[in-house]
Amino acid sequence: MTGEKLVPQSSHSPPHSLPPFGEGGTVGQKCRDLQWHEVAPGPLIARGAPPLLASRLLDACPRRRVCADPILCFQALETLDNGKPYIISYLIDLNLVIKCLRYYAGWADKHHGKTIPIDGDFFSYTRHEPVGVCGQIIPWNFPLLMQAWKLGPALATGNVIVMKVAEQTPLTGLYVANLIKEAGFPPGVVNIIPGFGPTAGAAIASHKNVDKVAFTGSTEVGQQIQVAAGSSNLKRVTLELGGKSPNIIMSDADMDWAVEQAHFALFFNQGQCCTAGSRIFVQEDVHDEFVERSVARAKSRVVGNPFDGQTEQGPQVDETQFKKILGYIKSGKEEGAKLLCGGGAAADRGYFIQPTVFRDVQDNMTIAKEEIFGPVMQILKFKTIEEVIERANNSKYGLAAAVFTKDLDKANYLSQALQAGTVWINCYDVFGAQSPFGGYKASGHGRELGEEGLKAYTEVKTVTIKIPQKNS
Repeated sequence: MTGEKLVPQSSHSPPHSLPPFGEGGTVGQKCRDLQWHEVAPGPLIARGAPPLLASRLLDACPRRRVCADPILCFQALETLDNGKPYIISYLIDLNLVIKCLRYYAGWADKHHGKTIPIDGDFFSYTRHEPVGVCGQIIPWNFPLLMQAWKLGPALATGNVIVMKVAEQTPLTGLYVANLIKEAGFPPGVVNIIPGFGPTAGAAIASHKNVDKVAFTGSTEVGQQIQVAAGSSNLKRVTLELGGKSPNIIMSDADMDWAVEQAHFALFFNQGQCCTAGSRIFVQEDVHDEFVERSVARAKSRVVGNPFDGQTEQGPQVDETQFKKILGYIKSGKEEGAKLLCGGGAAADRGYFIQPTVFRDVQDNMTIAKEEIFGPVMQILKFKTIEEVIERANNSKYGLAAAVFTKDLDKANYLSQALQAGTVWINCYDVFGAQSPFGGYKASGHGRELGEEGLKAYTEVKTVTIKIPQKNS
């Protein structure tokens, strides 16, 4: 905070392990459990920061260089902190981070108001002004990328920020704080703190000097943040929450492509994606072929050391997530789903889980209703389009969906019928900084990315001026 490193006073510092090594890799305390009195000054510091209007219009090139120069350090830290494969940290996460920040740097002097013709001798126009102090709470599955999604639009619109990074993965976020100082941002404009949700996160959500809170995480925590924001000062809220995304494979789909994309949609990032295609609906004509191919692909998936260039899947983020996923696998077996491969730990050390595939999954099973957030594929059979629409929409979530078909009429019909904020056709997890992202129903509200992402960080002010009459 204030552009300086502050040492937390809290004595509660649970030990953390590096995901690749599990309990044997405990390295001390990644994160201290900050208390209210340690978090509370953050919004006040941000409130006193100098206006960003001038600095946000500066040439963004030097700041882009600051982001690009330490890229090797970033990818190593991200893998060490989170467990995702080193090659994924570099080729996907960091690539998207840089594109996102460059995209929003370009918006800094272009998000403007309008002139509006109204009746009478009046001139009316709108201004887009910063919301003010923005509290931002990011998750552990994509630490750097989620930080960029939040920082980019907030800074481009001239806001000041208090950001809580996830307690499981604080390293890259805190490293970014050093780069922000190096880039020349005024003290107090960006304040980054580690901390636990029930303490540090709750303090941000309920703080009366926070004007807006943006959260990415579970639906259950999102509901708590919504309540805290409303009961404190009615602060603005955007929520990007959980999902149980349907991935629909029609009988006319390109089978090779559909199998590979369904595999990617579920197992990418160790299955720890809010958009994971975790309910795979396969039309009955091709169901058995799809299942056979998907099992073969899952068995060939390389699980291991995330710093090995051949590794496709690293460990889960921590022991809590590891045990939670194994619990869901047990539930699937007990409720009658047929386990075809995987189903247990993939190593005797670290939080590695075998790529797991279930068939004969029914809509009322726990693994078909709840977000697992792990490498567990569930395959369901359907007959008709109307049936799959009804079943796909029968979920409290509505974050994403996908359709694989060669028939564009079917694709168009399904894309309009599915209750999801994003629908991919013959692809999956394709993100661009230019395209808005967010969910329906219990998957949250508000949008991130694109021009829509700027709206959450601005207040629209209308100014109306009486125009003097001619010769008056």
